[in-house]
Amino acid sequence: MNRLPFKSETERNVKKLLELAHSDDSLLLLMYGSPDPDAIASAMALREILLRTKGLSKWVFAATEPIRRQQNRELAQAMRLNIRLLNQVDAGAYRLVALVDAQPSFFGDSLPAREPNIVLDHHPREGGWQAELADIRPSYGALSTILTEYLLAARVRIPRNLHTALLYGIKTDTDNFDRETIAEDIRAYTYHSRHANLRLIRRIELNQTPRSYLKYFDHAFHSMTHFRGRRIGFLGYVESPDVCVQVADFYLHVIGTSYVVVAGIVNDRLVIIFRGDGYRQDCGAMAQQACGQIGQGGGHRSAARVEIPLDVLKAELRGDLSPQSVERFLHQCLRKSHPRKEGPPAQNGKEKT
Repeated sequence: MNRLPFKSETERNVKKLLELAHSDDSLLLLMYGSPDPDAIASAMALREILLRTKGLSKWVFAATEPIRRQQNRELAQAMRLNIRLLNQVDAGAYRLVALVDAQPSFFGDSLPAREPNIVLDHHPREGGWQAELADIRPSYGALSTILTEYLLAARVRIPRNLHTALLYGIKTDTDNFDRETIAEDIRAYTYHSRHANLRLIRRIELNQTPRSYLKYFDHAFHSMTHFRGRRIGFLGYVESPDVCVQVADFYLHVIGTSYVVVAGIVNDRLVIIFRGDGYRQDCGAMAQQACGQIGQGGGHRSAARVEIPLDVLKAELRGDLSPQSVERFLHQCLRKSHPRKEGPPAQNGKEKT
């Protein structure tokens, strides 16, 4: 196996992980929200480490929401994974609970009534939780990079499908290295690229946007406001948070745009997606300052997400969930995050000059 350098911190945490696990243990690998490639690959890597070093009598991959994005479904299918919904899993049947690409504070009331044993994440630490093994490294672009180090430190042979998943996890979470990235991410990506199934990744990437999403791009084009490089849009009720993600990612590429905020109502919550160029604004900080008091979430400099329960939003807006009311709310929240820089938005999608 080609060697890569890894931090002494990784070696200590792998030792702690192997001391924590028993022979033929049982493991619940839990992801928050709709699993993305970074979470999926990292969960696969953690399972591989414990399976090859300690043996597992049973394990289960679980998430709080089903996989919605077509690319992520194709990845899970290609990796032959069965990712179950948390409410369909008996968490008490597993001795070890590992949160992957997530922290206890993300889950609210949906987390099993026990503290997780293992928490692995690359988002900024949030909340006052405890775990026997907690490895939080927000400087990393992808958790898949950290788990690559774990695999190497544990001296576990990496099968081709895991090389493929980890490469794709790094690729997507760093947005092809357009987001925050450190040298470790680049080294891990280069390492996996020598062994991964690149044709499979290309096939997955070509199948991205369902036809049903096209109406949201059109709605955003006609309704999104923009002013001094910011673009803000409310899509109304949407079928998945991924709708907001794809619309925000697309409009960030429009010339003259420094950041995009796209919101939509999904079931019982308002989902707000922040995307930025990472140069002028810090999306993670902006999300916390704008909505942190009434919603949960966060992120990195160029990408963040906040979720606000619908009953909390209704109370804030005195029951008025009209598009105009929600859009005013978004603008008011953003003014809190940088009051001196914001001005009135242009109307009807026209740029102010």
